[in-house]
Amino acid sequence: MTQTHAIRFDKVGGPEVLKLVEVSLPEPGPGEVLLRQTAVGLNYIDTYHRTGLYKVPLPSGLGIEAAGVIEAVGPGVSLSPGTRVAYCSGAVGAYAGHRLVPEALLVPLPDGVDDRLAAAMLLQGLTAWYLLHETYKITKGETILFHAAAGGVGLIACQWAKALGARVIGTVGSRAKAELARAHGCDEVIITSEEDITARVRTLTGGAGLGVVYDSVGRDTFQASLDCLRPRGLMVSFGNASGPVPPFEIGQLATRGSLYLTRPTLAHYVTPRSELLRAAALLFDVVARGTVKVEVRQSFALADAAEAHRALEARQTVGSTVLVV
Repeated sequence: MTQTHAIRFDKVGGPEVLKLVEVSLPEPGPGEVLLRQTAVGLNYIDTYHRTGLYKVPLPSGLGIEAAGVIEAVGPGVSLSPGTRVAYCSGAVGAYAGHRLVPEALLVPLPDGVDDRLAAAMLLQGLTAWYLLHETYKITKGETILFHAAAGGVGLIACQWAKALGARVIGTVGSRAKAELARAHGCDEVIITSEEDITARVRTLTGGAGLGVVYDSVGRDTFQASLDCLRPRGLMVSFGNASGPVPPFEIGQLATRGSLYLTRPTLAHYVTPRSELLRAAALLFDVVARGTVKVEVRQSFALADAAEAHRALEARQTVGSTVLVV
């Protein structure tokens, strides 16, 4: 048995429901490894699980992304103890010092990617990968709109889209975040507290609209995002930072120009594991070449997970945040 600490919650609610507790882990079973975690990624989906927007059985752990070192392996595992790895999918429970993780979810880390960087970028970087390369293939010279451009996914995606040859319009909530977005690939930045999103996009596109909008904000931007699209444009709704999108009449897609709407999630793009490894290799490559720069901009101790959630929900964070174990 391995004794460790983990964040747990037994009821949904605010950050105050998160508690640090001691837990015992058995030996790894078939296909599993015992991972000593050194850094845990903080992601907005964690708040959805905590508040009950995305339901998990209670009591529950929290978090889906971490990096660390394999300490022990179960039968049938090909990776060796001492291997540095990261993961960004599977059951919740990443907020922990040690964890049993299926080998199928693990990505070995190259020497140039340290544990904190891996925990800060794997989920967000793979999300940027599937959005730009799979959900909608960016082509050179086209203009795109990416909401929350100064967020963790946004900073990565806007740099990557720019490298693919796109003209990138980003939205942010403040002037300080606007400067950050411009420094990370955005050609144009819309400050949502000061400007009308649709009107600015129409001006920037000469009234034509866009072929694609990437929206992780949800309720507050959904209608404006639809209005930014040209006929047969694609609305990619991949998050709910401002709350879930209310039900809407599907006929709106027709009256706005036969629009397309998709609600993708990473899990469907990294299965089987060969796809996960292929995508991770592409991500590590663009980071190693400096095409995409990723920084850990905030860090909190694992025991301070509630404080980290408060900062995230108050939009006091920019870019990537990790919990240090």
